[in-house]
Amino acid sequence: MIKIVRVVAFFCFVILFSACSEKEPETCYSCNDLLDIRKRGKLIAYSDNNSTNYFIYNGMPMGFQYELLKEYSNHMELDLELKTSNNLAEKFNALFSKDCDLIAANLTETADRILYFDFSIPHSISHEVLIQKKPEGWRQMKKKTLDTLLVRDISKLDGKTVYVQRNSSYLERLYEIEAQEAIDLIISDTSEYTTEQLIEMVAEGTIDYTVCDENVALVNQTYFPDLDVSLALSEPKNLCWVVRKGSDSLITSINTWMKDFKKTKKYQNLYDKYFRNPKSRIIVKSDYYSVKGGKISEYDEIIKEKSKIIGWDWRLVASIIYHESRFDNSVRSWAGAMGLMQIMPVTGANYGIDSLASPEQNIEAGMKFIKWLYKYTATDITDKNELIKFILAAYTIGPGHVEDARKLAKKHGADPNKWDENVEKYMLLKSNPKYYNDKVVKYGYCKGWVICSFVTEVLEVFEHYKNAIPD
Repeated sequence: MIKIVRVVAFFCFVILFSACSEKEPETCYSCNDLLDIRKRGKLIAYSDNNSTNYFIYNGMPMGFQYELLKEYSNHMELDLELKTSNNLAEKFNALFSKDCDLIAANLTETADRILYFDFSIPHSISHEVLIQKKPEGWRQMKKKTLDTLLVRDISKLDGKTVYVQRNSSYLERLYEIEAQEAIDLIISDTSEYTTEQLIEMVAEGTIDYTVCDENVALVNQTYFPDLDVSLALSEPKNLCWVVRKGSDSLITSINTWMKDFKKTKKYQNLYDKYFRNPKSRIIVKSDYYSVKGGKISEYDEIIKEKSKIIGWDWRLVASIIYHESRFDNSVRSWAGAMGLMQIMPVTGANYGIDSLASPEQNIEAGMKFIKWLYKYTATDITDKNELIKFILAAYTIGPGHVEDARKLAKKHGADPNKWDENVEKYMLLKSNPKYYNDKVVKYGYCKGWVICSFVTEVLEVFEHYKNAIPD
């Protein structure tokens, strides 16, 4: 059950940030600004896992906010670490507590929020609409008849119960409507359900009404066609990114970039892709759309079973498969590598695998190969997560080149047991004669950038899968 709560949104923010109540605002707002972010080399952002902001489709991370963040982080020459939460309070608390640099979502300025946060110039504009379910048989009804059965005027909300997400701007707008229209709205705010879950509950008939931004409503209407989203509840409003109060150089950087980027065709194509393109219906109806189905590919169950051979999170194995074949079992490389995990026939034969064309046997061969790599790759590294990076590198190039890079790292004062910025650096240098001809190197030249890109990309996809797909 959703508990009905009639409290102003500001109370939620007072509770949320009470830990800072004894500090001066300037102290409370102190934060890592753009200089510190650059030193870190990574932008840390929060967004929502929903049908527009961020999701996985056919194994690939997508979403308007995700792609917008990638554009900004690439512009700033920063890596992107994306965290997700569909709980507004959790996101705001993470930002306030310096667990991230910004929130990339459809957020609007409210009197309460601007006390603690700064808002970017808008990335887009929308207005709030009422979500209600059309009556059974509505397709056969005349418009006049249909209009009598739906709320077509704000004043007709008198006595109605409307459910919205706690701490949302929708809650504040409903209180404004109640006061302006002199009506008695029964307003229920909840932290148990997301806005899109509330939309689905309206479609299922569990609740009668909720509120969301029109651009999001129209996307959801593509897979809930019985929804009516035509009643506007607000004027057009700015949808923004949010940073901590006092992050002046960061917000200036974002605003400068956003202003220029919004003038480009690339931005328009990006917006159209998620909010106007009818092909979005194909995505939302797919079994491999994380928001609805929670599946990565048609091979999920096989991957889950075979990953037990090496004790890995199945989503990490899926990340390798995405990189190697995009889940296309018919792929064959110029060198003869076959199937989902791009296994060479000789490798399959070594493990008694007769048919690499079989998804089950192809994945099993990949798991047995990785199990073999554990016996010969960086066996002295005890950190499990660190060792995985070395195993991934060896999966692409073999343990010999990995050991060469470790020896070079040790010789030049780097840590042979750390991949990032240590062994990774010398793997990259194995395409340089000065390094691959070094006397400590046994296996010579290799395309180090290919190996390093593989490790980075697989682990990035793994993080996306962990964000969006249950384990």
